[in-house]
Parts: sequence; structure tokens; C-alpha cells
Amino acid sequence: MGYILSLESYVTAPFGRLLATYRKEKILDKNKTNYSVARVETYTKTSITKAERHNERKNKSYSNMNVDLSQTPNNIHYKRCETTYNEKLKELIDSGQVSLRGLRDNAKLFDELIFDINSDYFEKHGGYEFAKEFYERAFHFAEEEMGTDNIISAVMHADELNTALTEEYGKPIYHYHLHVVALPVVRKEVKWTKKCKDKSLIGTTKEVINQVSHSNKWKSEQVLDNQGKPVYDKRGNAVLIKSYSLLQDRFFKYMSDSGYKDFIRGVKGSNQEHLDDLQFKIKKDTERLDKIVNQVEEKENSYNSYMKYDKQIENISNLGKQKRFSKKIELEQEDYESLTQYAKKGIVADKEIYELNNRIDNLRNAVDKWKSLYDDIVEKTKDYFHAIKLAPQKVTNFFKSLFDKEKQDELERQRLEQEKIQAERKAREEAREQARLEKQKLKNSPEYKKRRADRDAR
Repeated sequence: MGYILSLESYVTAPFGRLLATYRKEKILDKNKTNYSVARVETYTKTSITKAERHNERKNKSYSNMNVDLSQTPNNIHYKRCETTYNEKLKELIDSGQVSLRGLRDNAKLFDELIFDINSDYFEKHGGYEFAKEFYERAFHFAEEEMGTDNIISAVMHADELNTALTEEYGKPIYHYHLHVVALPVVRKEVKWTKKCKDKSLIGTTKEVINQVSHSNKWKSEQVLDNQGKPVYDKRGNAVLIKSYSLLQDRFFKYMSDSGYKDFIRGVKGSNQEHLDDLQFKIKKDTERLDKIVNQVEEKENSYNSYMKYDKQIENISNLGKQKRFSKKIELEQEDYESLTQYAKKGIVADKEIYELNNRIDNLRNAVDKWKSLYDDIVEKTKDYFHAIKLAPQKVTNFFKSLFDKEKQDELERQRLEQEKIQAERKAREEAREQARLEKQKLKNSPEYKKRRADRDAR
């Protein structure tokens, strides 16, 4: 089994740890456990537009290269937003169904619930049809969590290719998952304030509104012990269970009770589906890094040769060790020369590491540049490759006909160009002949002969 770099180590790890990671981390585990995922993303009025373009497939191209727009018709809307997300929000506000009272302009108004299980789970249980049924049930869970009227959009994506499993199975495998965009609404009692003229009403309920409030919708709950008493940590602070963790618990239980088995509750912070696919991609990219990794390893080995002097360095460090140092510390000449030698080697090593890190940074920048160009090429040629996959002979014949026509057009252009050149040459020759004849005619005219005789007489 091969090895790959994790994304975190690829970006941030020092080269010593990076090499170790490269040696130790494994790629896909074919016998992996399937995990359910339920997570929440938050958006403002401004930021929600990006999520909307992605969810509703309003972009012409996507940063995620695995989006196959030819499969987009397979996406399933359990609730479709006929306008924009912000327009739907305004509609709910204008109708009095929800309120943004007291919220800042940059407040978090939209919650996106994302439900997911490993692609392999669906493939082993019936693929696309099974995924549709599964996420329809997940949508009903979202209705219970958020309220049906508060859901803006709910769509299952079926057009994102899982490249790792596609290679493993030898056929297209798609990453089925559900996006639910909803408003985090809570019931809020508005009390009469001291400004009320009727003092008897102060503190009583004035009205009950459906307030959009992410923080109140997703409050954490305090942990209780077996006796139902609150649990506190050593500092006396309440021990809390994150609301998102509770969402995971509820989602797993809901789907399990609905008859869907063979998976377990997702690990906190897990995004396994994307990690598997990312690992596959990184594996491919890592092959291009082998050369530079080997260079780093060579430098590392050369630096390791200095380690045998550790004991001597320790001894030198201990020289003159006392409770209080004087202004001067005397060393033997041999020890002084050794110390300065190690210092020089350290400076050289630091310089080499610095230069090598700069080189790595430059290479990474170059990789990013070429990846961007590659992504652009892929986007521009995806239709061709999709067509060649579906009907290779038809595409081949089509392009052959285009090339043949292009060749014939070029021959015709050359023929016309040659005819034009010949016509222009003939026209010039005829013009010169006409000019010669006109000149000869003029010389033979009586007027010309008389002027010539008069001039000769003078």
C-alpha cells in the first residue's frame, strides 16, 4: 500500500516531520467504517450568495473539479427556492413570518445543514435510488429540526464524482449528500418595557415573534450526571455539550430508527468523504514532489552527521557552570576551536535550510500556477472528454470530418490566393502594354510630330 502526505502536514509541517508523515501515513482504507455526518455552516446576507450558487448549480464552472454538470439533472430538490435565498428571506420578513429585530447588518441569518455518509455506503446499498430515499428521510429530519416553513432550500447533490472510489470500482461513483438552507428561528416573547404608559403591563408579554437568532437556536446544553445534576469542571465552570454534537446524535438516532443501518455516528469534526477524495488527489501530486523530498532527505542526512558531536557540545556547555558567572569564562584552546567550528556549521546549516525552504516555497507557487492552468484546461475540455467517453467513434468521425473540411478549405484558400496573384500579375502586364500603346500612339500623332519639328528648328 502506498503512502501520501496529509493536507495539514503538506502545508504546515517542518520538513523533518513532513518526511516522517510521508513515510507513515497510508492512503485509502478499503474496509473503513461508514460514518454519518451532520454539520452546520453559517452565512450572512452577503456570504449566502456563494453557497446559493453552489447548491443551486448557478455557476458555469466550479472550484471543485469533481462537479460533473452533465449529471446535474440527477440532483434532487426536496424543497426548491424559486427566487434567490435573500429574496425568500425578504418575503418571509414582509409577511411577518420571521423577524430580524435587533440584529446587526452582518448577523448570521442563514444556517446550512449538510448531511452526508461515505459514498461507499450508498454504492453498497443500491446507489442513486437508495440515496434519494435516504436523503428524503434526512430532509424530514431537517424539517423537524428547523421547521418546514423556515427551510429555504433542500437539494441532494448527485453530480460530484468521487475520484478515489471511481478508480477503485472502475466505474463512476458519485458523492451523494444533502444541503439544507434554513433560517434559525426561535420563539421569542417581547415584554412591555418601562416606557409603557400602562404601568400594569410592564414585564408582561407584549407579543410573541419568530426571531431569527443563530446563537439562541444552537445553544449548548449542560452535561448532567446519572442523578440529573449539572456537571462542573475543576474550575467550577459548567461542562457543556456543543449543540452541533447533539445534532449529530439526533440525526444518527433518527436515521437509525427509520431503518437505515450499517453506519455509525460521525466523529466530531469529521469530513471523511472529502478527505478520502483529497487523499487520492494528494497521492497523485506527491509523486511530483519525490525529487525535492529526496533532496531534503539528503540534506537532513548531512545534518545528522553533526549529531555525533552532541556529547562534546554538552560538555562545552557545562564548562564554567556555576551558581554565578563572572564577566569572563576561560576555555581551553581546543574547546574554543570546537565551539566556533560548531557555530559556523550551524550557521551554514541554517542558511542551507533557509535557501531550501525558499526553493520549496517557489516550487509550491509554481505548482499552484500550473494547477490553475490545468484546472482551466480541464474546464474547457471537459465536454470533449465526456463526449469521447460516451461515443468515441462518433466523436472521432466528427473531428475527422472537421479536419478534412479544414484541409479542403485551406486548399481552396490557396487556390483562390494563387488565382488572385495571377490576376493581379495579368492586370499589371495589361496596364503596362496599354501605357506603351498609348505612348506609341501619341508619338505617331501629327500634333506630337509638329511640336517635335518646332523644337528641333529652335
